[in-house]
Amino acid sequence: MTEPTRPTSEAKPADTIKYRKNGLTRGVTDELAENMKQGWADTERADLAPIPQAAHTARRRAELSAAYPGETLVIPAGNPKVRANDTDYPFRPSSDYVYLTGDQSQDGVLVLAPAADTRHDATGHHDPGHHATVYLRDRSDRGNGEFWLDNHGELWDGRRNSLTENERLLGLPCRDVRTVLDGLRAATGPIRVLRGHDAAVEEVLRDRTTADRDEEFRVFLSGLRLVKDEFEIAELRFACEATARGFEDVVRVLGTDTETAERLIEGTFFVRARVEGNDVGYGTIAAAGPHATTMHWVRNDGRAKPGELLLLDAGVETNRLYTADVTRTLPVNGRFDALQRKIYDAVYAAQEAGIAAVRPGGMFRDFHHAAQRVLAEHLTSWGLFGDLSADKVYELGLHRRFTLAGTGHMLGIDVHDCAHSRTEEHVDGPLRPGMVLTVEPGIYFQEDDLTVPAEYRGIGVRIEDDILVTEDGNENLSAALPRRADDVEAWLAGLRA
Repeated sequence: MTEPTRPTSEAKPADTIKYRKNGLTRGVTDELAENMKQGWADTERADLAPIPQAAHTARRRAELSAAYPGETLVIPAGNPKVRANDTDYPFRPSSDYVYLTGDQSQDGVLVLAPAADTRHDATGHHDPGHHATVYLRDRSDRGNGEFWLDNHGELWDGRRNSLTENERLLGLPCRDVRTVLDGLRAATGPIRVLRGHDAAVEEVLRDRTTADRDEEFRVFLSGLRLVKDEFEIAELRFACEATARGFEDVVRVLGTDTETAERLIEGTFFVRARVEGNDVGYGTIAAAGPHATTMHWVRNDGRAKPGELLLLDAGVETNRLYTADVTRTLPVNGRFDALQRKIYDAVYAAQEAGIAAVRPGGMFRDFHHAAQRVLAEHLTSWGLFGDLSADKVYELGLHRRFTLAGTGHMLGIDVHDCAHSRTEEHVDGPLRPGMVLTVEPGIYFQEDDLTVPAEYRGIGVRIEDDILVTEDGNENLSAALPRRADDVEAWLAGLRA
């Protein structure tokens, strides 16, 4: 990685630069400073059309505005976080900020200020309650050297959109983010802020907001995303399609008679995620053999061996930040043995029952109970609970020793979407058309579990799909990947041929 001239992102004239203690350069001559100001083409783009989701973000902001009349609402994108010394983690903006703007810039801040009048916003949507403004970084200053002397200038980090360009793209007024704090200081009336993303914004508003009111705001924003619109559904559909191609890539590198490194499996899927999308939606779980019994196995430092199972839990995140979340459990050598198939078939039956329970008007928990009851019945039939009936096992929750988790969760712009929404609208609420959720039952027999026969120990199986609630039932968005044991074996053989 090339060493920047100085580590601060503030725009400063060349004669005020503070250099890195052990940097290789010391100072800029007047001649070089003057030279760097000249000879640059005008790259402003005037032919930009609004981003595809602009009409949707306008409608979402109107819903938010209607819920908080007379209040100033502040939703930051967030700031980069340090990974090591002066290198940052790859930046991803807060999901609520993206949901309401479509923008993915770091340091951005969306402000909805109460309006004294009614108006139509830049997309033509009527907004009676608030004026929305996005505060963003403008282009780097060519006059004072920021664009090349600042390690976050455009010659370091790449070209940014101008504020005018962003107004065309987002359908929103855009202002320089360096003015946002002064604007917030001058705001009157009640204020709410989405906390946890921008410490400077929170500090300025420290005496103007309360934790309880801001938490209620976060809950409302999370609930706003429960039902997906057609733009979001199209993004999730593509995420699932790209994810299926990523799984096919993995099968092609998975050795049938030689060991395959879990990190090769992880890396193979990552290539697909970066080629077709923004990134992986979460840390890939490439869990071979006994590692499959660890729910969140992301170390991926083992090896998939012939005769074992590989549990691959992975999802492509699209360039607009919607993610798939899919799991398949695959026999590394291409064929399930008898015990592996018995356990796999039990999980498949549970998933079938869970998917069948996903329908409009049904309760969110229905799919969980349907799948878990099937698992309890199979585990009981294998003699793992003595003389207890399956009903009693389920009543006492004894099956959870081997199933561990809930059967699924909401999915969208977050892999665990809408996690802070109101319980009565979410896990205790009814399913509505447009909701998307995962159905992912599993059975996990730990290596050191002496309550099960030795041959069961170290086997973990999960099957997971992304399910859209439709007007008359559901649609499996990830159905391109086979699930039945016979179909999985045929799929593996076909790809390897």
